[in-house]
Amino acid sequence: MNANKPKSRRALRSDLPRVDAHVIAAEEYDELPELTDEMLARAVVNKGGRPLAADPRRLVSIRLPESTLARWKASGAGWQTRAAAVLEAAAPK
Repeated sequence: MNANKPKSRRALRSDLPRVDAHVIAAEEYDELPELTDEMLARAVVNKGGRPLAADPRRLVSIRLPESTLARWKASGAGWQTRAAAVLEAAAPK
């Protein structure tokens, strides 16, 4: 073990224990506005994440000769996309 490294994780230095310990009192609910049908009608559900692709990618495993793989990688960044385009063009119709 390195003597310069801390023995445990650093603390977050947050108020999470205080927040977790808080119990909501009944009078705190008086501060909240009444939820109306108009408010609910304006609500928009935003599902996060990336949009679904029309032709999604799928991870597959394929065995290729080392020399073939080395030539593709030597062609530079984006070699996987270019290889996929070649496979698409050669695919049976």
